[in-house]
Amino acid sequence: MKLWSSYLKRNLGWIAVILLTIFSMSVIVELNGVHISEWIYGTILCIFFLLVIGGVDFYLYYRRHQNLQKIQEIVKISVNALDMPKDQIEEDYQKLLQIVHEDKVKAVNDLESGKKDMAEYYTMWVHQIKTPIAAMRLLLQSEDTPKSRECAEELFHIEQYVEMALHYSRLDSDTTDFVIRKTSLDEIVREAVRKYAKLFIRKKIRLDYQPLNIEVLTDEKWLEFVIEQILSNAVKYTPKGTVSIYMENEDTLIIEDTGIGIRAEDLPRVCERGYTGYNGHSDKRSTGIGLYLCRRVLEQMSHSIEIESEMGKGTRVKIGLITKERIHE
Repeated sequence: MKLWSSYLKRNLGWIAVILLTIFSMSVIVELNGVHISEWIYGTILCIFFLLVIGGVDFYLYYRRHQNLQKIQEIVKISVNALDMPKDQIEEDYQKLLQIVHEDKVKAVNDLESGKKDMAEYYTMWVHQIKTPIAAMRLLLQSEDTPKSRECAEELFHIEQYVEMALHYSRLDSDTTDFVIRKTSLDEIVREAVRKYAKLFIRKKIRLDYQPLNIEVLTDEKWLEFVIEQILSNAVKYTPKGTVSIYMENEDTLIIEDTGIGIRAEDLPRVCERGYTGYNGHSDKRSTGIGLYLCRRVLEQMSHSIEIESEMGKGTRVKIGLITKERIHE
């Protein structure tokens, strides 16, 4: 119906001319006293030819519409697939399309080039800044005072933010280095916990860790990054209490804390980029990037993340994994 309406609108001028012609002929016939049967015969003959020619023209119009629909995807790459223009107006429109297409291709290429340069810069920056971070850690290890321990903790946070920047830049690059293989989940989690051991001790948070005798199909480096981000949040938002790590239903890793929790209205959006929620507004250092990266990374590895929480009682993070056979103890 839409196609018919478009066709009639396109040929409205010709239709008006034909109707005016028929009306004019009717008036002339009437004035010249021609027999009504002859007029009817001529009118029917004209209408017949009109329907035949109109039908053929509509069929060609329909075929042209179908061809244009088929090449809509091709036009994203090149406009050369368009049919030859039937008249000067169509040729003008195709020239305009060519100009717009060339501008679009140039804009896309400039954008991709800019993203590549930015990713390379971030990667270089991360590797360069690791040198002074390592030097500062060595300097702080030479003395053991409350001040040096506090500085070491802040340096640890700086290093985590640097790692976050590196993973953020790599995630959207064309060369994301995921290596999916069978890996011991226990080793991945223990390595992440080891990095946060000093923070657990400093804040006097109890760790309830149950051995994870499971092998999973994952990328150990990226999964460790995800677990570190979740542990970071657990430690940050747990003034006192316990962080528990255990398996549920053989294929779900649970990281649970007894911290301040997350408000119900914030839960659906905590994994969105840049969303900090009520807790993030309270902690000015919150960026709203950590859980967003966790969700993106886990999705690319065919894992899942689900967060349950209650204000004042704590948060429960469930990571769905692809597990292999249980390791014999």
